[in-house]
Amino acid sequence: MSSAAPRIAPLEPPYPPEIQEQFDKVMPPGVPPLVLFRTVATSARAYGKLRGGSMLDRGPLSLKEREIVIDRTCALNRCEYEWGVHITIFQAPAKLTDEQVRATVLAGADAPCWSEAETALIAAVDALHHRATWTDAEFAALKAHYDNDKILEIIQLCGAYRTISYFCNALKLPLEPTGARFPKA
Repeated sequence: MSSAAPRIAPLEPPYPPEIQEQFDKVMPPGVPPLVLFRTVATSARAYGKLRGGSMLDRGPLSLKEREIVIDRTCALNRCEYEWGVHITIFQAPAKLTDEQVRATVLAGADAPCWSEAETALIAAVDALHHRATWTDAEFAALKAHYDNDKILEIIQLCGAYRTISYFCNALKLPLEPTGARFPKA
Protein backbone atom coordinates (compact mmCIF):
# COMPACT_ATOMS: atom_id res chain seq x y z
CA MET A 1 0.00 0.00 0.00
CA SER A 2 0.98 3.56 -0.53
CA SER A 3 2.45 5.65 2.26
CA ALA A 4 0.02 8.43 1.26
CA ALA A 5 -2.78 9.44 3.60
CA PRO A 6 -5.79 7.13 3.66
CA ARG A 7 -8.71 8.19 1.50
CA ILE A 8 -10.96 8.57 4.55
CA ALA A 9 -9.29 9.99 7.65
CA PRO A 10 -9.53 7.66 10.65
CA LEU A 11 -11.00 8.83 13.94
CA GLU A 12 -8.46 10.33 16.31
CA PRO A 13 -8.62 10.23 20.11
CA PRO A 14 -10.38 11.11 22.23
CA TYR A 15 -13.10 8.84 20.83
CA PRO A 16 -16.77 9.21 21.67
CA PRO A 17 -17.51 7.03 24.73
CA GLU A 18 -19.61 4.49 22.79
CA ILE A 19 -16.83 4.06 20.19
CA GLN A 20 -14.14 3.80 22.88
CA GLU A 21 -16.18 1.08 24.58
CA GLN A 22 -16.37 -0.88 21.31
CA PHE A 23 -12.63 -0.46 20.66
CA ASP A 24 -11.92 -1.67 24.20
CA LYS A 25 -13.84 -4.89 23.44
CA VAL A 26 -11.73 -5.80 20.40
CA MET A 27 -8.27 -4.50 21.30
CA PRO A 28 -5.95 -5.82 24.02
CA PRO A 29 -5.51 -3.47 27.00
CA GLY A 30 -3.10 -0.64 26.24
CA VAL A 31 -3.06 -1.32 22.48
CA PRO A 32 -4.48 1.51 20.36
CA PRO A 33 -7.27 0.64 17.94
CA LEU A 34 -6.22 -0.38 14.44
CA VAL A 35 -6.43 2.16 11.62
CA LEU A 36 -8.99 -0.14 9.99
CA PHE A 37 -11.33 0.07 12.98
CA ARG A 38 -10.80 3.82 13.40
CA THR A 39 -11.54 4.43 9.71
CA VAL A 40 -14.64 2.27 9.40
CA ALA A 41 -15.92 3.72 12.71
CA THR A 42 -16.26 7.11 11.00
CA SER A 43 -19.60 5.66 9.86
CA ALA A 44 -21.74 4.17 12.62
CA ARG A 45 -23.61 2.05 10.08
CA ALA A 46 -20.48 0.66 8.40
CA TYR A 47 -18.78 -0.06 11.74
CA GLY A 48 -21.92 -1.73 13.08
CA LYS A 49 -22.06 -3.99 10.04
CA LEU A 50 -18.35 -4.80 10.35
CA ARG A 51 -18.74 -5.73 14.03
CA GLY A 52 -21.96 -7.61 13.31
CA GLY A 53 -20.18 -9.91 10.88
CA SER A 54 -18.89 -12.01 13.80
CA MET A 55 -15.38 -12.03 12.38
CA LEU A 56 -13.81 -11.59 15.78
CA ASP A 57 -15.13 -14.79 17.38
CA ARG A 58 -13.23 -18.06 17.12
CA GLY A 59 -15.92 -20.24 15.55
CA PRO A 60 -15.58 -23.99 14.91
CA LEU A 61 -12.17 -23.92 13.19
CA SER A 62 -8.95 -24.28 15.15
CA LEU A 63 -6.93 -21.09 15.46
CA LYS A 64 -4.43 -22.42 12.92
CA GLU A 65 -7.15 -23.33 10.41
CA ARG A 66 -8.84 -19.97 10.89
CA GLU A 67 -5.59 -18.08 10.37
CA ILE A 68 -4.70 -20.08 7.26
CA VAL A 69 -8.06 -19.09 5.74
CA ILE A 70 -7.69 -15.43 6.73
CA ASP A 71 -4.01 -15.11 5.77
CA ARG A 72 -4.51 -16.81 2.41
CA THR A 73 -7.61 -14.74 1.61
CA CYS A 74 -5.79 -11.51 2.45
CA ALA A 75 -2.73 -12.57 0.44
CA LEU A 76 -4.84 -13.44 -2.61
CA ASN A 77 -6.44 -10.00 -2.35
CA ARG A 78 -2.99 -8.37 -1.99
CA CYS A 79 -4.10 -6.93 1.35
CA GLU A 80 -0.79 -6.52 3.12
CA TYR A 81 -2.42 -4.44 5.86
CA GLU A 82 -4.73 -7.16 7.23
CA TRP A 83 -2.35 -10.02 6.42
CA GLY A 84 0.36 -8.22 8.39
CA VAL A 85 -1.87 -7.59 11.39
CA HIS A 86 -2.88 -11.25 11.52
CA ILE A 87 0.65 -12.58 11.10
CA THR A 88 1.93 -10.28 13.86
CA ILE A 89 -0.80 -11.21 16.32
CA PHE A 90 -1.54 -14.84 15.48
CA GLN A 91 1.50 -16.53 13.90
CA ALA A 92 2.86 -17.77 17.22
CA PRO A 93 -0.45 -18.68 18.93
CA ALA A 94 -1.61 -20.47 15.75
CA LYS A 95 1.74 -22.29 15.53
CA LEU A 96 2.33 -21.21 11.92
CA THR A 97 5.94 -21.72 10.88
CA ASP A 98 7.88 -19.08 8.97
CA GLU A 99 7.70 -21.40 5.94
CA GLN A 100 3.91 -21.60 6.22
CA VAL A 101 3.56 -17.84 6.61
CA ARG A 102 5.66 -17.36 3.49
CA ALA A 103 3.58 -19.97 1.65
CA THR A 104 0.32 -18.11 2.36
CA VAL A 105 1.64 -15.40 0.04
CA LEU A 106 4.07 -17.08 -2.34
CA ALA A 107 3.22 -20.79 -2.76
CA GLY A 108 0.39 -22.95 -4.01
CA ALA A 109 -1.83 -25.22 -1.99
CA ASP A 110 0.55 -28.07 -2.77
CA ALA A 111 3.50 -26.51 -0.90
CA PRO A 112 5.25 -29.22 1.14
CA CYS A 113 4.81 -27.33 4.42
CA TRP A 114 1.09 -28.12 4.55
CA SER A 115 -0.63 -31.24 5.85
CA GLU A 116 -3.16 -33.02 3.65
CA ALA A 117 -6.03 -31.26 5.44
CA GLU A 118 -4.32 -27.86 5.15
CA THR A 119 -3.70 -28.47 1.44
CA ALA A 120 -7.44 -29.09 0.94
CA LEU A 121 -8.20 -25.97 2.99
CA ILE A 122 -5.91 -23.72 0.96
CA ALA A 123 -7.16 -25.17 -2.34
CA ALA A 124 -10.71 -24.40 -1.18
CA VAL A 125 -9.79 -20.80 -0.31
CA ASP A 126 -8.06 -20.40 -3.67
CA ALA A 127 -11.08 -21.77 -5.56
CA LEU A 128 -13.51 -19.48 -3.75
CA HIS A 129 -11.28 -16.52 -4.50
CA HIS A 130 -10.83 -17.30 -8.19
CA ARG A 131 -14.16 -18.93 -9.10
CA ALA A 132 -16.57 -18.31 -6.17
CA THR A 133 -17.31 -22.05 -6.09
CA TRP A 134 -15.76 -25.49 -5.68
CA THR A 135 -15.62 -28.41 -8.05
CA ASP A 136 -16.99 -31.70 -6.76
CA ALA A 137 -13.40 -32.91 -6.28
CA GLU A 138 -12.44 -29.80 -4.29
CA PHE A 139 -15.49 -30.17 -2.07
CA ALA A 140 -14.80 -33.89 -1.53
CA ALA A 141 -11.20 -33.12 -0.53
CA LEU A 142 -12.43 -30.50 1.93
CA LYS A 143 -15.23 -32.72 3.26
CA ALA A 144 -12.69 -35.49 3.98
CA HIS A 145 -11.21 -33.26 6.71
CA TYR A 146 -13.88 -30.75 7.76
CA ASP A 147 -17.48 -31.09 8.94
CA ASN A 148 -20.36 -28.96 7.71
CA ASP A 149 -19.99 -26.33 10.46
CA LYS A 150 -16.33 -25.84 9.55
CA ILE A 151 -17.08 -25.72 5.82
CA LEU A 152 -19.69 -23.01 6.34
CA GLU A 153 -17.22 -21.09 8.53
CA ILE A 154 -14.58 -21.31 5.78
CA ILE A 155 -16.99 -19.78 3.26
CA GLN A 156 -17.96 -16.98 5.68
CA LEU A 157 -14.36 -16.19 6.60
CA CYS A 158 -13.33 -16.00 2.94
CA GLY A 159 -16.16 -13.60 2.18
CA ALA A 160 -15.62 -11.51 5.30
CA TYR A 161 -11.90 -11.11 4.77
CA ARG A 162 -12.37 -10.32 1.11
CA THR A 163 -14.57 -7.47 2.31
CA ILE A 164 -11.93 -6.44 4.88
CA SER A 165 -9.39 -6.47 2.04
CA TYR A 166 -11.65 -4.19 0.03
CA PHE A 167 -11.80 -1.72 2.93
CA CYS A 168 -8.04 -1.72 3.47
CA ASN A 169 -7.01 -1.59 -0.17
CA ALA A 170 -9.68 0.76 -1.52
CA LEU A 171 -9.17 3.25 1.32
CA LYS A 172 -5.37 2.98 1.05
CA LEU A 173 -4.97 2.36 4.76
CA PRO A 174 -1.38 2.83 5.88
CA LEU A 175 0.27 -0.35 7.14
CA GLU A 176 0.30 -0.73 10.91
CA PRO A 177 3.83 0.09 12.14
CA THR A 178 4.12 -3.24 13.94
CA GLY A 179 2.40 -5.30 11.24
CA ALA A 180 4.32 -7.94 9.31
CA ARG A 181 5.15 -7.26 5.66
CA PHE A 182 4.63 -9.57 2.69
CA PRO A 183 7.67 -11.77 2.06
CA LYS A 184 9.72 -11.09 -1.04
CA ALA A 185 9.71 -13.71 -3.79
